[in-house]
Amino acid sequence: MNTAGHPEATARRGLELVPFRGLRYDPDRVGSLAAVTSPPYDVVVRPDGLLHLESADPHNIVRLILPQAATPEARNEQAARTLRRWIAEGVLTPDPEPGLYVYEQRDGDGLLQRGIIGAVRVSDPSERVVLPHEDVMPHVVADRAALMRATCANLEPLLLTYRGDDATAATTTVVERTAEQPPLLSTTTEDGFCHRLWSVTDPDDVARVRAELAGHQALIADGHHRWATYRTLRAEHPSPSPWDHGLVLLVDTVRYPLRVRAIHRLLHGLAVADAVAAVTGGFRVRRLDTPLPRAMDALAEAAEAGNAFLLAGDGAFHLVDRPDPGLLARTVPADRPEAWRTLDATVLHATLLAHVWHVPDDSAAHVSYIHDTAATVEKAERDGGTAVLMHPVREEVVRDLARQGVTMPRKSTSFGPKPASGLVLRALDL
Repeated sequence: MNTAGHPEATARRGLELVPFRGLRYDPDRVGSLAAVTSPPYDVVVRPDGLLHLESADPHNIVRLILPQAATPEARNEQAARTLRRWIAEGVLTPDPEPGLYVYEQRDGDGLLQRGIIGAVRVSDPSERVVLPHEDVMPHVVADRAALMRATCANLEPLLLTYRGDDATAATTTVVERTAEQPPLLSTTTEDGFCHRLWSVTDPDDVARVRAELAGHQALIADGHHRWATYRTLRAEHPSPSPWDHGLVLLVDTVRYPLRVRAIHRLLHGLAVADAVAAVTGGFRVRRLDTPLPRAMDALAEAAEAGNAFLLAGDGAFHLVDRPDPGLLARTVPADRPEAWRTLDATVLHATLLAHVWHVPDDSAAHVSYIHDTAATVEKAERDGGTAVLMHPVREEVVRDLARQGVTMPRKSTSFGPKPASGLVLRALDL
């Protein structure tokens, strides 16, 4: 989100990006760079995806971002020991000098995304420098904070976006010129994405990028819980300290627009038959005996007219739409902008989960959040739960609400492509 050119932007303290010594895998010490990468921790479908990643390579980054042990304390200590061992053994090695990093993702369908990885100053929401657009779950923030404390590291970058313009011409030039050079690494992951990484260590280039981004603010596209974790840990350490900054990928979405996808819900302990019975009367419900792609097309069509959801888990799909206005008036808070009140995620959490189904939305024991559509349906059918499939919200709605300081319900959006975890880490004690 760009504020350059507006009077209030020049007075505001903007993004402060600093170089760091990246911690990276030595390609001679691992099977392949692709085999040690992972999607962000909250995108990994557990347990299936976790086991797949663990078996891909004994040094897969998932052993740090999602360590497995009997207790949270044991998990975090295990991750810390693993990180220290990998550094001591040379599996992970620090780059010789601090720098920013240009990161590129490209798929076979023509999508190209480039951005800059660096350590950005951790700011409070009141500063309006880094804008959140979703609520967070305190227990997830506490879990991530405990892991970062134990490892003393930022293990994966979160994704921030800014709106580039003429005032960021030098930054664009640095990114594009750097991408013409031989990369530090290049690998293609099993999802078909090619990832390339370069370091930017020239003092003049780093200074230009830092100066230009200081006039901008950013929107959190992915990583709200990690940003809240950065803020928690910064508050625990007297400034100045390495905790004043957190690892991020910054993407100019004027030049490289992101994809916006939905995050689906898996309701544990609620059978589809019970979910459908409870919602009938307050919504229109139609059974669809069609394949998943056609059912998602029907959801998209229904979403054009208003709130719509697709329930699954019993071998069929149930399209739920046209909510009763009186039901919404009774259950959706009226003290927020209309754009917030009419969000599918708002209606799902305020009306369906809280009022109709009586399912708490703040515990993994009741609700799982899954990015992959087919995986959500499969897990619902296997576990006897209810999959609630969502239609993505438009990016402009997200930005408008963020500008107003209004946060959306947690896990309302999935911006991508997301940076792969494992390509560059930030150890705070280097």
